[in-house]
Amino acid sequence: MRTEDLLAAIATGLWRWDNASGRVTLDAEAARLLGLPAAPAELTEAAVRSRFHPVDFAEVNGIVQLALAEKTLAEARLRIVDERGRVQRIVRSRSRPRVIEGGFELVGTLQEVPEPQPGTSAAHTPITGDWRRSREAFLLDAGRGLAEARSTAEVLRVAAGLSMPGFMPDGLAVFGIEGDRLSVIGHHGHHGDDERPFAAMPLAADYPAAEVIRTGRALYLPTPEEYSRRYPGTWPLAARFGRTSWAFLPLVNAGRTIGAWMAAFAQPVAFTPDERSVLTTVARMLAQALARAGVQEEQQELALGLQRSMMPTVQPDIPGMTVAARYVPTGGGLEVGGDWYDMIPLPSGRIALVIGDVQGHDVRAAGLMGQLRIALRAYASEGHHPDAVLSRASRFLAGINETELRGHGEDQRFATCLYIEVDPATGLLDIARAGHPDPAIRLGDGTLLIRQTAGGLPLGIVPDTDYPTTRLVLEPGETMMVCTDGLIETGGHDLETGWARLRDVIEAHEPGEDGESLERLADALVQAVHGPPSHHTTGPLVDRREDDIAVLLLSREAAGCGVAAGGPEPRPVRRTVLTIAQAEPERIAEARRQVRDVLHDWADPDQVDSAVLMVSEMVTNVLLHTDGDALLVAEITGAPGARRIRVEVADGSDELPHRRCPGELASSGRGLMLLELLAGAWGVDPRGDGKSTWFELYEDAADAAEPVSSGPEPESGPAA
Repeated sequence: MRTEDLLAAIATGLWRWDNASGRVTLDAEAARLLGLPAAPAELTEAAVRSRFHPVDFAEVNGIVQLALAEKTLAEARLRIVDERGRVQRIVRSRSRPRVIEGGFELVGTLQEVPEPQPGTSAAHTPITGDWRRSREAFLLDAGRGLAEARSTAEVLRVAAGLSMPGFMPDGLAVFGIEGDRLSVIGHHGHHGDDERPFAAMPLAADYPAAEVIRTGRALYLPTPEEYSRRYPGTWPLAARFGRTSWAFLPLVNAGRTIGAWMAAFAQPVAFTPDERSVLTTVARMLAQALARAGVQEEQQELALGLQRSMMPTVQPDIPGMTVAARYVPTGGGLEVGGDWYDMIPLPSGRIALVIGDVQGHDVRAAGLMGQLRIALRAYASEGHHPDAVLSRASRFLAGINETELRGHGEDQRFATCLYIEVDPATGLLDIARAGHPDPAIRLGDGTLLIRQTAGGLPLGIVPDTDYPTTRLVLEPGETMMVCTDGLIETGGHDLETGWARLRDVIEAHEPGEDGESLERLADALVQAVHGPPSHHTTGPLVDRREDDIAVLLLSREAAGCGVAAGGPEPRPVRRTVLTIAQAEPERIAEARRQVRDVLHDWADPDQVDSAVLMVSEMVTNVLLHTDGDALLVAEITGAPGARRIRVEVADGSDELPHRRCPGELASSGRGLMLLELLAGAWGVDPRGDGKSTWFELYEDAADAAEPVSSGPEPESGPAA
């Protein structure tokens, strides 16, 4: 026996409801149960809904949504009514809903349920309430949905999806006003070209929507005969859609008619007082939602125009380098703020990268940002060094603050800024920082290092402030990221947890040889902060407010890999360089952290601790016993598991260290002893402009040689 015959024998029908297309397919038994001729049929969603009791359908919609969320069967009892609303029978529906593009699909069975006999206990039925309770629930849902819509398109989508109790429009249209003519703002249930005859129709035309806008009164046309009798001139335009009832309602906001809403029905609607009350309430909510959406879209257009005028486009054709940038405003207000980035060609042939953040998220912050950006471009174009550019910019902003405080009573504003002068040929970076987050470097093997740089106060606080310059090198295959604090701290993160979140994204990125690779990384960084995953990975400071985001990425093209030109020495796969000045002994802690970050995946933790200890001793020795700065270079070569790290600390002194035999209470003199005990190999190499003290550690301890010392050790000189 066929499945169809078996289901017919047990009086069970099959139905399929495609919510995305609005079509319902019934087999013969399902059609009979719904009070239709016993033959397979494909009907509109509105036609099938008219066969269900309005209270039941409102409850079924919630059951379907719950089943979608829980991935279970949706089961409900439904009262089938005739054209006069009388209950014909009760059916039980069991169906499996699934999400499809644009909505959901419901596939299931319909089976008649016998009515309980007097004196017997009936099974529990979910049918509760009456028309008014159903209407109140519908209006609450409609009000919430329209209030959450943020654009005209969203408002129209919400309006098209409203499931009105007892009657459902088959077609919707929203008309606006442009001068003395109608405009079609949006429609649902029509084809794209259907709006042409109604667009640009004069307000004086013999058309219901035009009359509603002229008079401000709603029109209800329950039958085609009523429509053709009252509006014979435009009836042929409406007749071709095959609708049977129409409602035209004014959209009134703040006492002014801003348009009209048409609801057309494929099934006859009598427009009872209850039905008119529902339509009128929906029209009021729709008018308010459209007005709010219009204001927000105007604000967004203003914000976008302001951003386009103030945000530059990055230069894509830097020889040997690639640049990508993103700016994401905060979600509130005009969606403009004080974050910015810039890229400035310099007279020397170099490129200046600038990123900054003016305090605040309002129009004044955006205005100050524009002024400060222009001033920075002017100072940079004059050929000033990075420290001088920031010093002049600080005086400029302090002058604006003084003028506004004196003349308008405005609060003082400051700005953080990072100014980087880039030499594309060598990868040399000269960095001046004014209270801004430090840059981060993604090394060739994916390791992320935060490069600590010297810095001064934010711009505008003290007119005359010095901004020391830090020099770094961007090696081939490395990428530098600079950003505002919004990228780090958005979502309740602080600097530590925020950097940890970005580190995961950057180190997981697979670089490519095309410029699109950097664009993908920029998108991934923004997605990690603003995308759906970020809502489940909030930081410890959950009360921290959101902020604008600006991010700038600079990548240097990778050089050839393999053996260096001068011999068999392999090229380093990971390298970091750091300068510690005599006046900055606090940067010894940064040197230790840099070495630990470079060795973050080293196999032996004890060797990592040994390397940190030896670096601390070597750098401290330079600062104590010489008059110059210390230059730290750490390089890792080889394959994982058999790598070698070589750390050099160079200085400008010609005096070489020598061994000492310190007593138990001595506070110094153990540097060379530590190197000999902890290093796989070490030495001191004289140079023309000083010396270099170095050590090596080997990841594969079995292959490590006994500690080896190289280089002369004079009898006198600074103690190690």
